[in-house]
Amino acid sequence: MNKKFKQTKIGRILTDWEVLEVVDIGKVITGTTPSTGVNEYWGEGYPFVTPSDFSESKYVHETERYVTEEGIEKGRLIPKDSVMVTCIASVGEVAMASKQCITNQQVNTIICNEKVDSHFIYYTMLYNKPVLKRWAGITTSPIIKKSLFEQFPLTLPRFSEQQKIAEILGSVDEAIQKVDETIEKTERLKKGLMQELLTKGIGHTEFKDIEIGRIPKEWEVVKLGDERYFEINKKSIDPTRDIQNDKFLYIDIESIEGDTGIIRGIKEIIGRDAPSRARRVIHHNDVLMSTVRPYLKAFTLIPKEYDNQICSTGLAVLSCKEKILPIYLLYMLFSKTVIEQCNRMMVGAQYPALNQSQVARIKIPLPPIFEQKEITAILVSFDRKLKILRHQKEKYERVKKGLMQDLLTGKRRVKV
Repeated sequence: MNKKFKQTKIGRILTDWEVLEVVDIGKVITGTTPSTGVNEYWGEGYPFVTPSDFSESKYVHETERYVTEEGIEKGRLIPKDSVMVTCIASVGEVAMASKQCITNQQVNTIICNEKVDSHFIYYTMLYNKPVLKRWAGITTSPIIKKSLFEQFPLTLPRFSEQQKIAEILGSVDEAIQKVDETIEKTERLKKGLMQELLTKGIGHTEFKDIEIGRIPKEWEVVKLGDERYFEINKKSIDPTRDIQNDKFLYIDIESIEGDTGIIRGIKEIIGRDAPSRARRVIHHNDVLMSTVRPYLKAFTLIPKEYDNQICSTGLAVLSCKEKILPIYLLYMLFSKTVIEQCNRMMVGAQYPALNQSQVARIKIPLPPIFEQKEITAILVSFDRKLKILRHQKEKYERVKKGLMQDLLTGKRRVKV
């Protein structure tokens, strides 16, 4: 196919492609919010889309709030497959309407004309997210007004090629969605099984009622401060004084992905440049427990590669002794039993948190070591499956990113 180029106001593009502004490809509608003080406007009916309803998915299927027939008359109705773009604060997020709906004023919606494929425009806007953010500028509250948004330039091939490109990218999105659905189903199964195994164990018929719930009769209840089983915050240092010229890996609360315990985005720091919270030394098989809301589910198990590194004082470091498996403790931290205790004990109005003495008072049910092994083996098998699924999703996302780069710039042409 033709690979000749021409110069345009936004750079070189293929000669048989054109540059159009958003206003040339359809009608732009800025959303509005029906009065929240009128109950008749809110309830079952049409989705009311706000930026918080956007996700990694192509479509917005569910929203936090819905408007009635009366409420829809106070908004600006947009049809199915309209392209919604956030233009205030979190600028550049893109989604498609799965059905008729209205949006709030933070969203500009493109209702494409018959000469443009709306799915292609969705992917084009998604690809241009970094450019759109630059248009908004770096301010406390970035914004792109409707009049400016309508001038945003896009490169478009002919209609049949738009459809083919959207079809290819859509097939990758469908694959990602299927993996997402499998991940969600597996996580639900794991969550239900965790609740069952960590309170009822395996094969028990006799139970006892204790302060933190009902557990098998043979099990103990221990506190995290019980020195027969745990050590809390075993070692601390001041990197700015003790290891001034040495590098170390630093784990803060935001390095730990909530609900999964996956460690991401670890920082490498020189001792003299360490932040004041970088104090606690961690070792292989230590369990890290976030003690600050809203990161209460930031729990993880330290692998070998992070042995003898440093974490934030916003994390409690729990070192297990012989009678308890670190992986069992990790699963227990994620349990309803522990989370409820943490929520009850947290103090502080602006930044609720737990101190070390409060962490020490947290109680957990403890089965014999052989049963801990049986319970964790079952839960680890679910984690392995989830790890494979997440890697598969990441692979599809890399494929999608590469295809968008090639197809939406004309670097790779499609046969129509």
